[in-house]
Amino acid sequence: MATPGNDQRIDYIEFSVREIARSREFYGNAFGWSFTDHGPEYCEFNDGRLTGGFAARDDGGASGTGGRGGPLVILYAEDLADTQGRLEEAGATIVKPIFSFPGGRRFHFTDPDGYELAVWSDK
Repeated sequence: MATPGNDQRIDYIEFSVREIARSREFYGNAFGWSFTDHGPEYCEFNDGRLTGGFAARDDGGASGTGGRGGPLVILYAEDLADTQGRLEEAGATIVKPIFSFPGGRRFHFTDPDGYELAVWSDK
């Protein structure tokens, strides 16, 4: 569930990784993060202040990162459809239409410079 007052703010960071187990071990050992598994393709992390996730990738790389993986910044929106409309009016390109996942719904967009971000809602 989203934190109250986070509407239109960065709420979550997701890393596209080759091996979730390796990422868990690395970040757990390096920073002491805790983890919650959500099946073989997804693991949520908590650094004590921020939650995020590791998503298994099978495409050889994450969008816009040259195959190196990387973070996907995810914003929260109370009204997903309204936010998508405002983004499109501002010049964003929707690259993944609204889809459901355990815990809510989200969509992905690129900004005018080609950066891919996502917006999610628990509604």
